[in-house]
Amino acid sequence: MRLNNKIIDELITRALAEDCIGRDVTTNALIKDNWQGQAYFLAKAEGVLAGIEIARRVFIKTDSSLKFAVLIKDGQEIKSGDIIARVNGRLSSILKAERTALNFLQHLSGIATETSRYVAAVKGLPVKILDTRKTTPGLRILEKYAVKTGGGQNHRMDLSDSILIKDNHLAILHKQRISLKEAIATATQKAPAKLKIEVEVQTPQAAKQAVEAGTDIIMLDNMNPADMKQAVKLVNKRASIEASGGITLANVRAVAETGVDYISIGALTHSVKALDISLEYEDI
Repeated sequence: MRLNNKIIDELITRALAEDCIGRDVTTNALIKDNWQGQAYFLAKAEGVLAGIEIARRVFIKTDSSLKFAVLIKDGQEIKSGDIIARVNGRLSSILKAERTALNFLQHLSGIATETSRYVAAVKGLPVKILDTRKTTPGLRILEKYAVKTGGGQNHRMDLSDSILIKDNHLAILHKQRISLKEAIATATQKAPAKLKIEVEVQTPQAAKQAVEAGTDIIMLDNMNPADMKQAVKLVNKRASIEASGGITLANVRAVAETGVDYISIGALTHSVKALDISLEYEDI
């Protein structure tokens, strides 16, 4: 997944402005502008690295004279004690940029690491791990990049990517006496060409009805593995099947073994723990 540098630089500019790096009263009061030094990013936990280029751009955006050397690339596994990158130049600039750089790097590496655990848990089975739109407002492009870095796949990037008829859509349509088959036909007619249509269902029988109505993908919402197996059997490969809701590392393999094609997990982005990475200064 290629990142759009213009969008990334806009995110970095907002993040640096949020931290008021131009008015760092502590650094401005104590650290002379001509003091030079070097710092390094230190991994303090095992995981998968994501966001090192974002961190680099934070420092360069803060002070273009800084030198940044990447030692470990995104997507590589890291362990406690690994030195990920080094930055050298004006110490005042490094101090002002370090928290913003670490915020991006720790958060994205946490997402990549958690995604890699889910991918490893279903290894050997013909299923793909997906993210969702349950992302931090404004950071979706980065968080979905981190999912890809960790070995997962992206679901919809935004509402324009595909037609997903969820339970609230269905409730409104039902009140208007519009059947699922009619809704799918209308969506097919009005939506841009070649968009897939996905329908969320809560029971195996509803999955059967959805495939018979003409949907391309069926989302099994919060079903237990036994019901998922039944839904897979009823659909009988006439549509792709996605499992969603209540997926954890403890049950993801059991879900994958039901025969679904995709497993989407909101927790990859909405509640992931940041990976422990610090910035240490050399010869201090």
